[in-house]
Amino acid sequence: MKRLLIIVNIFFSITSFAQNVDEIEFYLDGTAVTDIAVYQNEIWVATNGSGIFRYTSSGNKWQQYSTSLDNIQHDFFYCIAASKDFVWAGSTDGLFILDKKRNSWTKRKFGLGGQLGNWIRSLTYDKYDDVVWIGRFKYLTKYDLKNRRYTDYDLTIRGNEKTNTIKTIQTDGDSVVWFGTEAGLHKYDKSKNLNNGSITFYDNRFNYFNGEGEQVSISAILFERNFVWIGLDEFITPERPEFNLGGLFKYNRRNDWLRFDDSKGLSGNGVFDLERTGDYIWASLYQFGKNTKEIYGRGLVLINRINNKVIPVNDERISKTINTIFFDGTFLWLGTDKGLVKINFFNKLAQWSKGVN
Repeated sequence: MKRLLIIVNIFFSITSFAQNVDEIEFYLDGTAVTDIAVYQNEIWVATNGSGIFRYTSSGNKWQQYSTSLDNIQHDFFYCIAASKDFVWAGSTDGLFILDKKRNSWTKRKFGLGGQLGNWIRSLTYDKYDDVVWIGRFKYLTKYDLKNRRYTDYDLTIRGNEKTNTIKTIQTDGDSVVWFGTEAGLHKYDKSKNLNNGSITFYDNRFNYFNGEGEQVSISAILFERNFVWIGLDEFITPERPEFNLGGLFKYNRRNDWLRFDDSKGLSGNGVFDLERTGDYIWASLYQFGKNTKEIYGRGLVLINRINNKVIPVNDERISKTINTIFFDGTFLWLGTDKGLVKINFFNKLAQWSKGVN
C-alpha cells in the first residue's frame, strides 16, 4: 500500500495526464471492451461483439474465444469474473462458464424471469465464501461452488420491479455484499439468511442520496475504510427532467451523502465505473443527451479522497468512452469502446517524484 500512496501522490500536482504519462500500451484496437477481470497473472476481457480475450502477462500472450474461432457460442458479453479454476461471462443469453483445466465453455440458462432473466449484467466472485454472485436483469442468483448449487433471490422492494434489476455487485470485505439496481442499493449482511431481514435498502427516501431525483440507478460501487463511493446513471428527458440525475456520492456509512456532479468539476453526471489507487478515486464518466437519448463518453477524472478535489485527466490518445477501469497493483487497465489501454506508472516513478512537493 505504501508504494501506491507514493504513486498517486504524484498526481496531486498535475492537471494533465498527457504531460507526464508516455508509458501507455494499446491492445485490441477497434474492440468494444465491456468488462475486465484479473486472476493472478491472467487478464480476462469481455467484449461487445468479439467474444472473450485472455492475456497472460508472464508470457505476453493473448488467446481469444469467439464464434469465428468456434471455441465459444457467443460474442456479446457484458461482464466477466475469474477464479483459480473457472471464468464466468455474462451475456444476453445466459451465463457462460469456462473450465480452465478442460479449456471448454458451457452455458447456463435460468428459468426464473424468462428471457430477461438470462440477461446477465454483473458478476462477482466472492473468494471468502467461494461463491459467484450473478446479477440478472430480473433476479439475483448465488452459485455455491462447493455444493454446485444455484439459488435465486427476489430483491423487489415495495412492488418496484426495478429494485430487482441488478446492475452491479461488489463484496465489502468478508461479511457484506452490495447489490446495485436500477432503483436503489441493497446492502446484505452475509451472517444472515438473504431471504430473512438481512438487507438494508437505500433509495432516495429518508434523505438517502440527499433525496434528489425521482429515483437512483446504481452503476458502480467502490469501498474504502470509512466511505462507500456510489456512481449513478444519468437518464433525464424533457418530460422527466428529474428522473435519474446521476452524479457520484461519497457516503460515510452513517448519514452523510456528499454529491459530486458537473457543478463540482465532473465532466459528466453519468458514471461508467470507479477504481481506487491510494488517495485517489478514478471515475469514468458520460453525459446522457436528454433530447437525443444517447450516451456521450466524457473520459476520466481523479478525485482526491482526502480533500475531495476533482482533477481532470486529459489524453487525446484514450477514447472518452471508458466502460470499465481495473487496477491490478501495477497497471491501470481501461476498457474503452475502441480497445484496451494499459498504463504503467512504475517505470516513470523516479522521474515524476522529482516534481512532488
